[in-house]
Amino acid sequence: MAKIGFIGTGIMGLPMAQNLQKAGHNIFLSEHHDKAPAALIEGGAVALANPKEVAQEAEFIIVMVPDTPQVEDVLFRENGIAEGVGANKIVIDMSSISPTATKQFAEKINATGAQYLDAPVSGGEVGAKAGSLSIMVGGSEESFARALPLFEAMGKNITRVGGNGDGQTAKVANQIIVALNIQAVAE
Repeated sequence: MAKIGFIGTGIMGLPMAQNLQKAGHNIFLSEHHDKAPAALIEGGAVALANPKEVAQEAEFIIVMVPDTPQVEDVLFRENGIAEGVGANKIVIDMSSISPTATKQFAEKINATGAQYLDAPVSGGEVGAKAGSLSIMVGGSEESFARALPLFEAMGKNITRVGGNGDGQTAKVANQIIVALNIQAVAE
């Protein structure tokens, strides 16, 4: 089973991390912002001081935080993920953020020798708990293939849509379609 760093264990991230844990993966958490959730620690997760330590321990580092500034912070802060990654590691951002920023983040992470996937999700808290999220992935075919078992523990509709940034672009398109449908029903 994989060694997975998981940063961002809020409404969506906690059940996603729990599904990875149920699938038998080892979870590493950062306590740079908040204390690690007891439910994950009781399940065997290991709490570490910061994102750098998480990245050093894990082969996959998943980020699930609210928005672009928070992703940038956990990636590039002092003792951030970028300081702990290198060859054979994959950083997976599952947050819904700017496609343009995603491309910039990917370039910086890829320059460390690690690989980067943007993999935003759709399905909300219900889908996160049920492990039935839709996951739109941008990044290399090789990285996608390595990460697919992790995605399968969290989601049902998993699609690689292209290169870095394309997962975020697909998520934006998805949100536009949802909004237009809501507006049409309202009319």
